[in-house]
Amino acid sequence: METYYLAIDVGTGSVRAALVNGRGTIVKMAAREHEQIVPRYGWSEQRPADWWQGAAGAIREVLESVPNAAANIAAVCACGQMHGTVLIDADGRLTRETAPLWNDKRTLAQVEAFRARNASTSYLPLTANPATPAWPGFKLQWLKQNEPEAYERAATVFMSKDYINFRLTGERAWDWSDASTSFLMDPQTRTWSRPMLDALGLDIGKFPPIRSPQEILGSVTANAAEATGLREGTPVLVGGADYPLSVLGSGVYAPGLGSDITGTSSIITVIADTPMLHPEVSNVATAEGLWGRFMLLDSGGDAVRWARRAFHENALSYEAVAQKAAEAPVGSEGLFFLPYLTGERLGEHSNSRAQFFGIGAKHGAAHLHRAVLEGVAFGVRRHIGVIESAGVRMERLVAASGGAKAALWLDIKASMYRTPILVPAQVECGVMGCAILAATAHGQFARVADAVAAFVQFEREVQPDPSASDIYDRMMPIFERLYASSQQFYDDLDRLAEIHA
Repeated sequence: METYYLAIDVGTGSVRAALVNGRGTIVKMAAREHEQIVPRYGWSEQRPADWWQGAAGAIREVLESVPNAAANIAAVCACGQMHGTVLIDADGRLTRETAPLWNDKRTLAQVEAFRARNASTSYLPLTANPATPAWPGFKLQWLKQNEPEAYERAATVFMSKDYINFRLTGERAWDWSDASTSFLMDPQTRTWSRPMLDALGLDIGKFPPIRSPQEILGSVTANAAEATGLREGTPVLVGGADYPLSVLGSGVYAPGLGSDITGTSSIITVIADTPMLHPEVSNVATAEGLWGRFMLLDSGGDAVRWARRAFHENALSYEAVAQKAAEAPVGSEGLFFLPYLTGERLGEHSNSRAQFFGIGAKHGAAHLHRAVLEGVAFGVRRHIGVIESAGVRMERLVAASGGAKAALWLDIKASMYRTPILVPAQVECGVMGCAILAATAHGQFARVADAVAAFVQFEREVQPDPSASDIYDRMMPIFERLYASSQQFYDDLDRLAEIHA
């Protein structure tokens, strides 16, 4: 009989369950959508109970569609959206019906207060990450200050995939990928940091052990088997956060390899042996025990979406917009676009603005559209420069998410970065990352690297165009100067915006 691995991916829009065979092929996948709750501006929550209900339904659908699937699942591995902060009591009941999500901004005051008291040089060695509203440490601080009853009743704090694991096995644990981006893990020991917990006034007793994503956490309980259709006793891995497991599932797992995930935003990641301590750089512990040094540009596909709406009121398809952009020459004849439509996530300029610079009478819609694509790539190239300033060279880049399907954009990026870009054949990279860990834990492969080699195939490789690279090399210093010189206006623009608020 064929061996299967069950992957569970708890996303912001849905929970997906996928049955993957021993050759790395997705045999069947099912999804259940769940809603995002916005109680007020800047807040974003979901119900963990909805995640579990969706996971159970998706698992059951997958199992019912493949004969004898449950009996032949060798291991289960889950990944999930990061930073969604779940509170449960000693009996496993939620002390708060909803969990604040990664994009919840209610902790701005807590972050600003922390930054005012602490220089980045004092806490970066303790956290390997700059302070930002996304981190669960600040979410918990807010909950303790504003909803003390829910916080005090909580025996355990979880992330999204940890809650699914708990419902499957009854076991309580974090993994080091989620923990490393909590603002509460010591990057040296990969244990909870008492100095950071004390700094935020949090109780270490609410945090279960931090374990390797590759470890077996426990096995499917009788109750979980009844809810999902899984075989009681099926092994369940600790698993990991969706972003690092997507990076792994795209084939990026060793030092020198880079990942470009362009969806709504753009995340550039370079694998290294150690984290990079820099106020603009974030670090995530990878499933295989290394570090992903990453920077995030809030504008990625969102910039293309904005241009389509602003210039054409969404009347043109995305394919037509790409064709229009392709009509303009490399470099858009000196037209620049700074892509900071929604500011910047990290650093000192969260109130950055977008702008076109260099518009002349010769420029038309094609130039504007190409400049948007090139502007995002310039922004990411700036991030690559920051990360590589520590001496880690990005030797090869793998594209993932929606941006991996945009041929013109891939051409621009390869030339912009002077780096070949590989495109995975399988776009469900989070699912593949889970399957890679499950197959390795089961013993099909001796090492994660062997599982990656067997499960990840590449559809094509995009090579840099030397002449285009030369043009972008000449433009990049101008982009950098525009980026720096524009910062003097952002506070003024904020004050202007207050007049119209």
